[in-house]
Amino acid sequence: MADADHLEIGALLFEGLDQIDLSGPFEVLSRLSNSTYRIFAKSLEPVRDVRGLRLTPDATLADAPRLDVLHVPGGFGQQALMDDEETLRWVARQAAGARYVLSVCTGALICGAAGLLKGRRATTHWSAHHLLPLFGAIPVDERVVIDGSLVCAAGVTAGIDGALRLAGLLRGEDAARTIQLYMQYAPEPPFDSGTPQRAPAAILEAARHSFAAITREREATARRVAKRLGIAM
Repeated sequence: MADADHLEIGALLFEGLDQIDLSGPFEVLSRLSNSTYRIFAKSLEPVRDVRGLRLTPDATLADAPRLDVLHVPGGFGQQALMDDEETLRWVARQAAGARYVLSVCTGALICGAAGLLKGRRATTHWSAHHLLPLFGAIPVDERVVIDGSLVCAAGVTAGIDGALRLAGLLRGEDAARTIQLYMQYAPEPPFDSGTPQRAPAAILEAARHSFAAITREREATARRVAKRLGIAM
């Protein structure tokens, strides 16, 4: 797509999302030339992210234009949307007309509930990765997975990587590199503990324990969605 073509970029906002799933890609995609990035929710009421940060939508789902890029973040609040027919219909409808859909973290599960992952290569947060087949997806253990118009980023900060890859697809790699430089995005984490494969065993076990309750809920929900979508389990 040439720079002359205006891009309508929109993100789904909901109570209990993880704000970095939203704000990380926003930092990238809002810098694309000749584009508009807006945030949409069911109402105009502010919501709080999973840690309590208050966020305010720009407009309602009903007032959203046809989007060129749909950005679906995740977070614990994802659970409440899995049976929300209004939101899922909106996601499916916008995805049908979009050039790209960017899911971040457990935003992939929302996309799955909307029927967008069937037969597609996908990734999500490590704690929910095993649930992807319940949505008909082909799970891939990579930080960013691109399958046609679907760009999936794994957990939380991977959304920045996914958005940079998407920026390259939309405006060319030099534009993406320029945004990366502007952001000074050159991670040098102080600890080598950012994936289950690299984290010390005790740290991983404690993290799995902390996710146990939401993981059980997500699995029960995913199995219910799989039945609704007609996906063999």
